[in-house]
Amino acid sequence: MHREPRPGPLVIGAFSRADGARHPHHPKSYEINDPAEIRAYRAVVRFGRELADPDVAFCTCGDGTGVTHPTPASNRLLDPLSPEGIPARHRARWVAAAPAAVREYAEALAAGAEDPEPPRGVPPALAFGWLGAVREEPRDAASLLAELAPARLLAGVATEELAWAVRETDRAGLEGAVRFFASEGFTTRHPKRRRVPDTARDRLLRHARSHRPGDLPVLERRLLRTPDDRIRRS
Repeated sequence: MHREPRPGPLVIGAFSRADGARHPHHPKSYEINDPAEIRAYRAVVRFGRELADPDVAFCTCGDGTGVTHPTPASNRLLDPLSPEGIPARHRARWVAAAPAAVREYAEALAAGAEDPEPPRGVPPALAFGWLGAVREEPRDAASLLAELAPARLLAGVATEELAWAVRETDRAGLEGAVRFFASEGFTTRHPKRRRVPDTARDRLLRHARSHRPGDLPVLERRLLRTPDDRIRRS
């Protein structure tokens, strides 16, 4: 049985409204992979071109990512602020996949809050797992939020607590931990706040060596050593 090949992905550039309004956590570009969303996008692009010049045939051979003839329908579909738009659908899927303990926080960020109050008592291991969770569409319109939200939860956590979480977390948590420890949010900490016990440091380096080799040089340079026996849980 012949099956139609899955379309996409489409890369959509930044969308700007005439009044300059945009979602504060909207990425400069994002991908559309969902077949239904791709069809909806191509339909409004085709309609806009037909309105502009009915005699010009719409070519489906390219990626069709340039809305050269916007219409109210195409504006609604791509507007980061529109509840009917594709970016809102991507953010809604990201919120639905968030751990229950942080879902309200995720909803606030997805709705456009710039700096909502983070939930109290979220274990660092949960934030590591949220950051490192495999996402079906990692470059969709929620990609910026997927990095920003867990990183904000981890930003104020003492390095000692982060190190204990590294020792206790699973593979997804290790993925998130490597990403966080290699990020600017950690590497710009004062050297005294970058001292990580040997066990946690070695775990991070092993995971980076096997799964994120691009982060390895940063970790080797920025994770400063401290013996395990100097750190105890209170």
